[in-house]
Amino acid sequence: MTFDVLQLAVGASWVATGLGAGLWLWSWLREKDAIRKLRFLDCGVVLLFASVLLRIVVQTRVMSVWDWAMIFVGPLFIAAALWRLARTACPPPGRTD
Repeated sequence: MTFDVLQLAVGASWVATGLGAGLWLWSWLREKDAIRKLRFLDCGVVLLFASVLLRIVVQTRVMSVWDWAMIFVGPLFIAAALWRLARTACPPPGRTD
């Protein structure tokens, strides 16, 4: 068995997909606190879209319409989730705004 970087990247992206889906499901089914629910959801969205984009980048076939749509829409969802994660972060100690 030889070590292939592309196989490692695809395997890592599937692990990230599973983790992102787990966080997303946890936010909807288990979490009761609204802010924590939103943060779990946003973390799951970032992991899901990033893993899908990674699989699109390393694929060997020609890109389809779905792939192109994900290339343009995926970063928008990632940016929005990261922005919300930054907005819901705990303030540093001593700050009261």
